[in-house]
Amino acid sequence: MSAHSRRFGRPAPLFDPLAGTVVREPRGSGSGWWVGAPGAYYDQASATFYLTYRLREPRPVRGGITRLAVSTDGLHFEDLWEVRKEQLDSPSIERCALLQGLDGRWRWYVSYVDPATEQWRIDVVTADTPTSFDLAARRKVFCAADLPGIEGVKDPYLFVVGRLTYLLASIGLSIDVPADQAATKHATGDIFNTGLTISSTGLAVSADGEQFEWLGVSDAPRGAWDAYCLRINSILHTPPGFTAFYDGSASVAENYEEKCGLAQSLDLRNWTRVSTTGPLIGVPYGSTSVRYVDCLTVGQTVWFYYELVRPDGSHELRACPVPAS
Repeated sequence: MSAHSRRFGRPAPLFDPLAGTVVREPRGSGSGWWVGAPGAYYDQASATFYLTYRLREPRPVRGGITRLAVSTDGLHFEDLWEVRKEQLDSPSIERCALLQGLDGRWRWYVSYVDPATEQWRIDVVTADTPTSFDLAARRKVFCAADLPGIEGVKDPYLFVVGRLTYLLASIGLSIDVPADQAATKHATGDIFNTGLTISSTGLAVSADGEQFEWLGVSDAPRGAWDAYCLRINSILHTPPGFTAFYDGSASVAENYEEKCGLAQSLDLRNWTRVSTTGPLIGVPYGSTSVRYVDCLTVGQTVWFYYELVRPDGSHELRACPVPAS
């Protein structure tokens, strides 16, 4: 009998965050100057890497710009276009995503604070090419009012299984709070930074990539280090199940400086943490934060894109290719 006869599937590969190549640098030094929240996509037909990313400055600017960049080698990217928060009349933009549907059409999913409600929402824009999106034609995917028990929905991550498109999103769960705080919990336009919610992950599914059915919360029993936040950023198919890279934090005090954890699931809804005693991946300085990990399998390589804290407190965007397991 083989020594591995009772091992089913292969474990997901991991990466050394400091071994990665810097893809984008922040525009300033110190806390609040961040570039990251990557959303990666690889188009096999054209052998092209696409990368959405967000530029942020210290408050009151917050997330001011989202961009789409293109590369032929996965490391050196050229910006194609950008959207500024003013074009959305929004206080902030967060992580976005790009996906080409089975119909050949391209879809850009934008995450931003709804100026009407001060709550995070997700919209979608469809186009024939990644350079022809018309922001004015965007349509709602989800806002908090659509989702009972949810205070905000952002950071979309899309993937296709068979003929269905799945969406994972960062969500703020409703919790009991004092009445005086409940009345103002969206006053800042960022429920996730108030401590008046629990940060989790939601799951939805669609037959066309535009109209989604909400399936519910996609989460895991938590420990001390990820008690406040467990938001899934990306997954790898590791048959017979899935492996997720997620952002975790113990409390709202670590908001913006989350750490990377790992979890596994057979059904995309119920997860078991691998990183039970602490973060799985980090750096040995500052807040130790490595967050917003996205991953792509291209041939025999897994490409990791992630936001990494610098010693001065700012965040940069890196890429790290590793052999697939």
